[in-house]
Amino acid sequence: MLASLGGILLGMLLGLRHAFEPDHLAAVSTLVIDARDARRGMLLGAVWGIGHTLSLVVVGTAVLVSGAVLPVRTAAMFELCVAAMLVILGTRALFLAVRDGARGPAHRHQHGGDEHVHVGVGAHVHVAGRALAWRPLVVGLVHGLAGSGALAAVVFAGLPTLATRVVYIALFGVGSIAGMAIASGIAGASLRRAAATPARRRAVSVASGVLSIGLGIAWAIPGLALL
Repeated sequence: MLASLGGILLGMLLGLRHAFEPDHLAAVSTLVIDARDARRGMLLGAVWGIGHTLSLVVVGTAVLVSGAVLPVRTAAMFELCVAAMLVILGTRALFLAVRDGARGPAHRHQHGGDEHVHVGVGAHVHVAGRALAWRPLVVGLVHGLAGSGALAAVVFAGLPTLATRVVYIALFGVGSIAGMAIASGIAGASLRRAAATPARRRAVSVASGVLSIGLGIAWAIPGLALL
């Protein structure tokens, strides 16, 4: 019992560390360009983590309940989705660096009867009366798919019951939410200082875009070899 409890709590710590993996950091470096401070960066990271956790819990639980192993080709396809997402995010960052410069276009938006102006690119969806940025949510969902099969296999081998395995995956996801919020908060605070002028903001956007595209291409090579 104590061993199972320790394993479950370890899952949260591993989820926290998981948020700092290269593909996650590359993705968040392009997302927090839209953030102007640590608080907004943390919110973007938390939304990413929510999407990531949803994928992990849904797919990981399905694999555990069925007792099956995620096919190698399916896992490779998930990894290729991550690679494609990194390339898309990097391309978007380069596009925004050219098109929007320092702050991006201002556009009107309406919440119910309250009309206001967003500065910069602020696309979002409404969930339970609250506005959530859709881009980090989708990015998190895709990243969660890529890790779900491997995580389920590890949990299946290490914990004795289905309940403890599902709790482990859920707490792993909670840890990743916290980790990505921390990483994005740091990135948002750093961006505020590094991108103080339009020229520097463009430079940061170009650098993050190139990094994301390069990592996406490198990430795709092992996946393509498995197809």
